[in-house]
Amino acid sequence: MLSGNEIRKQFLEFFKGRDHTVVASGSLVPHEDPTLLFTNAGMNQFKDVFLGLDQRAYSRAASSQKCVRAGGKHNDLDTVGKTARHHTFFEMLGNFSFGDYFKKEAIEYAWTFLTDELGIPAGQLWVTVFRDDDEAEQLWKAHTGARAEQIVRLGEKDNFWSMGDVGPCGPCSEIIYDRGADYACEEDVCAIGACDCDRWLEVWNLVFMQYDRDSDGRMNPLPKPSIDTGMGLERITSVIQKKDSNYEIDLIRPLIRLAEDISGHSYVPDERGFPFRVIADHARSTTFLISDGVLPGNEGRGYVLRRILRRAVRFGRVLGIHEPFLYRFVDLVADLMEEAYPEIRENQEFLTRVILMEEERFHETLEAGMKVASEIVERTREIGQTVISGEDAFVLYDTYGFPLDLTEDIAEETGLKVDTAGFHEAMEKQKERARGARGQDDAFGSAGALAQLFAGVEQTVFSGYDSVETDSRILLLGGTDGARKDVLHPGERGVLVLDRTPFYGESGGQIGDTGRIYAEQGPILKVLDTQKATDGRIYHRVEALAPVSEGQKVQAKVTASRRIDIARNHSATHLLHRALQEVVGPYANQKGSLVEPDRLRFDFSHFAPLSREELDDVERRVNEMIWENLPVDSREMDIEEAKTKGATALFGEKYGDRVRVVTMGDQSMELCGGTHVSSTGAIGLFRILSESGIGSGLRRLEAVTGRRALDTVKEEEQRARRMAEILKTKPGELENRCRSVMEQIREKDEEITRLTARLTKAQAGSLLDQAVDVAGVRFLAARVEAADMEVLRQTGDMLRDKMGEGVVLLGAAGDDKVNFVVMVTESAMARGAHAGKLIKEVAQIAGGGGGGRPNMAQAGGKKPGKLDEALQKAAKILEKQIQ
Repeated sequence: MLSGNEIRKQFLEFFKGRDHTVVASGSLVPHEDPTLLFTNAGMNQFKDVFLGLDQRAYSRAASSQKCVRAGGKHNDLDTVGKTARHHTFFEMLGNFSFGDYFKKEAIEYAWTFLTDELGIPAGQLWVTVFRDDDEAEQLWKAHTGARAEQIVRLGEKDNFWSMGDVGPCGPCSEIIYDRGADYACEEDVCAIGACDCDRWLEVWNLVFMQYDRDSDGRMNPLPKPSIDTGMGLERITSVIQKKDSNYEIDLIRPLIRLAEDISGHSYVPDERGFPFRVIADHARSTTFLISDGVLPGNEGRGYVLRRILRRAVRFGRVLGIHEPFLYRFVDLVADLMEEAYPEIRENQEFLTRVILMEEERFHETLEAGMKVASEIVERTREIGQTVISGEDAFVLYDTYGFPLDLTEDIAEETGLKVDTAGFHEAMEKQKERARGARGQDDAFGSAGALAQLFAGVEQTVFSGYDSVETDSRILLLGGTDGARKDVLHPGERGVLVLDRTPFYGESGGQIGDTGRIYAEQGPILKVLDTQKATDGRIYHRVEALAPVSEGQKVQAKVTASRRIDIARNHSATHLLHRALQEVVGPYANQKGSLVEPDRLRFDFSHFAPLSREELDDVERRVNEMIWENLPVDSREMDIEEAKTKGATALFGEKYGDRVRVVTMGDQSMELCGGTHVSSTGAIGLFRILSESGIGSGLRRLEAVTGRRALDTVKEEEQRARRMAEILKTKPGELENRCRSVMEQIREKDEEITRLTARLTKAQAGSLLDQAVDVAGVRFLAARVEAADMEVLRQTGDMLRDKMGEGVVLLGAAGDDKVNFVVMVTESAMARGAHAGKLIKEVAQIAGGGGGGRPNMAQAGGKKPGKLDEALQKAAKILEKQIQ
């Protein structure tokens, strides 16, 4: 019996032997197609080839493509585990022809592979064709062993494929595996097209891309018809291995066995096995998504990953697993898949750590969240409702991190539903509150107000890449009230649009330029900021220094020193991105940035704080690239050309057909519209100021360059000199001097502790004289001097030993706190005295709390002024314990 890995390998070798180029699986993150959340079909990586936007060196291809369907239009998340075939993660085997062969060859290849290579009996294979595709039906009859009665015509819903409302499209043929009469349903007619039962299993879809549909719905023949096919690896493996479910095949069943081992429960392949199937599937999808650079988060792909992972954790609880467990599946996923995807094994440690951290994060709130969810379910039932309110679902999401689908699962298990519309309404209200809290500084914060103001005004030409000043003309003046103005008077603020400007409008993380605008008589406008409207139009926030009118000819000048500082910082972010990927790993992708004249901020994906050694390594690498004085080149090109050259595109950024590519020697190539230095040497110096976490899987670095970096060096030198003067040494000997002083302090502290202990021992006799009888138990409550809790415990031990029998309560006050310790002998415990219970009540009087064992306990308090009161009341508290 062939294994799943062998079937994948056999498929690719079959088509390689027929002049197909075997193409590696594309990433699950379709960087080349921002319209997709995840790669969900084999043809995704060839989409631009089919559209004629990309040229490849081959016209035939075959691949096994990683796919995830867990968001957007194709979302199987809620169905996973409930059926035998649905998955969030699966592999799609496919062969493709880009204007090469067409229907005849595609049909022959598919039939030959299934019958000759895999040995499936021809009598068990049925075929569907589009109702009007006479050609396909004749080809099936003439070139395969399919009998006429095994060919079924179906309509557009089942057998016609299109990429969208317009564009490439065409009929398709599906190959159906007949599992036999034993799997037939109870419908009057159990047949393809008449029922949807588990007897008829679709295994391969052949798409004949032969038309180009225009906006009027006309089907125009394509000059080069193409082929796109897809066959699910898990599904065809279930056929070959004769399994009733995809979850029984050798690529997935071991994951269910691991879930059995962890939970201590046995898997039953019916509806009771639902949690096992969810965990097995989700272990695969989380592992592969993180391997392809997705990290758990609150938006987009990161949020979908978080939903998948937390759903698995929740079903782990259904099986009685109450500690992190999903991370343990990574090693097994690597075992099962490393033949085709060795990167899983290579990144195993990282993948394991990310999943474990996310599990631990969720477990912090899961217990409390499940309790609240149970209360919500109970309350909903008590009032006779069958729907959990949107507000309640939002509380579970906002406070306890429960994705909506997790709440829906809980509701479904208890016979309830969730008001999803109400949930989204509550979500939108929160966003509106956040937007309101941010506020706007004037009418021009509104995109609508700006669009209305700029209507009909020509676009500005940006000249700032080549120069920081230019001759220009004022196209528009606007006031802070949102109205267009003919004139701005001295002291007035407003907005300005020029026909040509050297001022960079804030975008891509780089803040806008400032400067002045001049007329013949001198400066007339102070440029406070430069922004970009939603349509990309550059506009300036200004303050008038003299009367200014529309149509006036002016000269625009950017503050050059500020611009070069910004350029240094922006170029440094590109080098920093490269250095981080070298030190941390290729998954350390830029997630945001802020480029200002006096600093830069860089957000990137990573699961843990960087060590001091890693930070030093990153800083060193950036400076080495600076000191190499690499040339910085920028030029415009088609976006497809940029991608082919390997330029890095930042996800979330919107790019047009023409893009600007910035290269720094052979170290960095990124799509970027910002301003940069001409060579990396102009950056001068790079220094990291701080590194911090800003969310799950997100880290932030702040750094400085150039003059500001030099300033930080000087500040540290001055600080070192001042410290050296205080410690009466030289800056170069400061470290040794600090160590010496710390050692002296340690020795002094030890001496103080020894002297305190001797003093307390000497005073022990007088302290023991203060002991009183409480219901027949000797009790000492005393205030003593003790530098810390350790000294207080040592004193308590000594007094207890000297007392022999009874209870010792000691208290010591500091500037802003008080410490207590209680010691109880065996005989006193026999009478009911309990150190932990006694100290708890005593400490509460002094504004604290604590506890401990029956024979010894310690506690602290925040009110040292209450120490004497607490000691005075202790006897009565002890008396209640004594039997």
